[in-house]
Amino acid sequence: MSSDTLSLLMPLLSTFILLLVTYFIGSWLERRHFTSIREREAALRKFPVLTFETLPNTWHVASSDLVSGSVVISLDYFKRFVAALRSLVGGRIKTYEPLLDRARREAVLRMTEEAKMTGFDAVINVRLETSRLASSRRDGKGIAGVEMLAFGTGIRFAKPNAG
Repeated sequence: MSSDTLSLLMPLLSTFILLLVTYFIGSWLERRHFTSIREREAALRKFPVLTFETLPNTWHVASSDLVSGSVVISLDYFKRFVAALRSLVGGRIKTYEPLLDRARREAVLRMTEEAKMTGFDAVINVRLETSRLASSRRDGKGIAGVEMLAFGTGIRFAKPNAG
């Protein structure tokens, strides 16, 4: 091989190796995060988190307050590269779906953990907000990641009178 051919192949090979490394590291981190999410969801499975705006008649509330949880999650370089390729031809960008799923579940978990730690018995009227974090590209296009905010009303049940 000539030195001209090698000098042309080196940047291509470097890019391919970088993509491969980021694919494996990103996949490992994503699996680890999903495992953590599943474990924490299992621990909080019996804690009521509802989208109801009004309470069931049998629930008697002593106090309430706003609870929230937010998270910022970014795509790894490999998934960002794949998403950029997909955006050229249009259609569903599957690489963003696990990102949004992780962000949504993590934000709800953080909100629920805050509610439980604060002493609330349930969270009602849960809402989600998402915002895109623009990339550092000069044109402002692209996505560096997403912020997901989960918020709701934490409630403490009134204790029945002993008597």
